Amino acid sequence: MSSTERSHRPRKRFGQHFLHDPGVIGRIVAAIRPVAGDRLVEIGPGLGALTGPLLNAVGELDVVELDRDLLEPLRARCAGSAGTLRIHHADALEFDFAALRGDGPRLRVVGNLPYNISTPLLFYLLAQAEHLQDLHFMLQREVVERMVASPGEGSYGRLSVMLQYRCRAESLFAVGPGAFRPPPKVESAVVRLVPRETSPVAVQDERQFAEVVRRAFAQRRKTLRNALRGLLDTVRIEMAGVDPGARPETLSLAAFAALSNSIVHPSESNS
Repeated sequence: MSSTERSHRPRKRFGQHFLHDPGVIGRIVAAIRPVAGDRLVEIGPGLGALTGPLLNAVGELDVVELDRDLLEPLRARCAGSAGTLRIHHADALEFDFAALRGDGPRLRVVGNLPYNISTPLLFYLLAQAEHLQDLHFMLQREVVERMVASPGEGSYGRLSVMLQYRCRAESLFAVGPGAFRPPPKVESAVVRLVPRETSPVAVQDERQFAEVVRRAFAQRRKTLRNALRGLLDTVRIEMAGVDPGARPETLSLAAFAALSNSIVHPSESNS
C-alpha cells in the first residue's frame, strides 16, 4: 500500500472503493484499448490507479473528481507521466460533457463509478450520448445485469429499456470485492456502452417514450392496462399491437416504442 493510500481514508458519503488490483486494472485498459489522440475522460479517478496507465496511453487525459482531498495526491501520482493531466474538481452529475468536447472528437468516458450514483449518472450521460464515442464503467454487477437484460429476464426493467434505446451494451467481465479497498459487499462488473448512431426503433417523442417506460415499471406487478391508466386506455394499447394484460418486463423495445407512438395528444384528436 502506498503512502497516499494509507493517508486517505475512503469516504462513505462519496461511495469510495479504490481499485488497486493490477490484474483488473490491466484488463480494463485492454478492454478500453486507448490510443494516442483519443479524447479520454475518467470519472472518479480516486487515487489514480487507472489514471496513470490511461494517461500514458493517450498523452492527454481529463478527469472529473468531486473529493477535493484527492486532487493533490492525484497530481502527485501522475507527475512523472509524460502526458497532460487536466483535473476538473466537479460533480459528474452536473458536469457539462458537451462543453468539454467542444468542436473536438467525441469523448471516450471511463470510470469506477460509486454505486450510490451509478444509475442517475448513467441517465445523465445518456442525455448527452451524441457527444460520447463509448463508455467503459466498473459498476455493481447487479446494475450491469439490468443494463444488458433482455425481455422476460428478471433483471429487465426501466434501465434496460432506456439504455438499450440509446446504446449497445456489453458486459465484459466480473470483478470480485478483493480488487478494491475497502472491499465492497457486492460483486462488480465492467460494462461497455456504445451510443447508437441511429435508434433501432422509431420514437416520435422521446420524453413521451421515457414517461411510458417509467410508468410501466413503476409498479412491476401491474399489467399494462393498470400501469398506464390515464396515459393509454385498453383500446390504444391494443392498437399498438400490445396485450393490455401483459406485464412490462415481457415487452420488447419495439413494443414500448409502439405504445409511446400511440398516445394521442388533444390537438391530434381534434384534427
